[in-house]
Amino acid sequence: MKRSRLQFVVIGALLLLLVPALAACGSGGNSSSGPKVKVGLVTDTGGLNDKGFNHLAYVGLQNAMHDFSNVVGSVKESKSDADYIPNLQGFASQGYNLVIAVGFLMAQAVATVAKQYPNVHFAIIDSTPSDANGNSLTLPNVEPLLFHEQEAGALVGVIAGMLEKGGTTKLKKNTISAVGGVSIPPVDKYIAGYKWAAQMEDPGVNVLVGYSQDFSDPTKCKAVANSQIGLGSDIVFQVAGGCGLGALQAADTAGVYSIGVDTDQKADAQNVIASAVKRVEVATYLAIKDVVNGHFQGANEPAFTLQNGGVGFAPGNITLSSDITAEVTKVENAIKAGTLTPPTQRSW
Repeated sequence: MKRSRLQFVVIGALLLLLVPALAACGSGGNSSSGPKVKVGLVTDTGGLNDKGFNHLAYVGLQNAMHDFSNVVGSVKESKSDADYIPNLQGFASQGYNLVIAVGFLMAQAVATVAKQYPNVHFAIIDSTPSDANGNSLTLPNVEPLLFHEQEAGALVGVIAGMLEKGGTTKLKKNTISAVGGVSIPPVDKYIAGYKWAAQMEDPGVNVLVGYSQDFSDPTKCKAVANSQIGLGSDIVFQVAGGCGLGALQAADTAGVYSIGVDTDQKADAQNVIASAVKRVEVATYLAIKDVVNGHFQGANEPAFTLQNGGVGFAPGNITLSSDITAEVTKVENAIKAGTLTPPTQRSW
């Protein structure tokens, strides 16, 4: 069963390109006439318009509602962390079959509410449930949807490192950077892989890392990015959701390159050279499909990786040279084979 699920990740990501056309054609081939399945989606503070993982989770919900005629979905947007528990409880108390929490910052809230409603299925993107001290908990009614962000970060790090080594960037100070939102594992894993791969390609490259302490306000990430560009950063990797759109804008204004996150962001800024991608929409879809088909796995859900198509990268708005694309492919294959292992921990 796991093999077919992982194959579906790749197929599902490709099929998303056809969703607009399919939406006008009625229910899809997976249509179910079984009992109604109520799915509640609780966003993080970035909201549905973050052009990142909240939006992707919503796309996954929409795709499931299209494909399964018995799925009914609702969304609650969190304006602050004080909304997490009430929003989760709201869906659980109304008898929803699955409640999906979008983001690591809801780990404690999910644990609290899942214990209160042991007969309700929960899923959390980017984390396991945790206690008040941040210790991971294994709860049978919670399915963690985890990603190897460091692998996607490594692929864009290869691109950044080789561009710097080749001397084709604007400022030519052999410096690149990353703008994180908050220092949490999903963010830090992206940056760890990025820095590791860039320095693998160009051992002398300087990698600046800063945090906005925010995932929604673009002005805060723009300020961090401008500071890094002022120190010579030629390539800015945004890892901050909706806030990170400000970092992309700063790079455009300064005429330096940028890298998007979570989804293909080449349409969001002119100088995006690539995006580190994780297929949150597919993970969300599969969690809903599990409940529809009675296959909810709880803590046994496998991680989404390069090997199974759960993470990757999307090309940007410049044409990469053949030697860069060949190196990205080489590193990707080595990570899949286990001969290269990007780090998951901070080294800055």
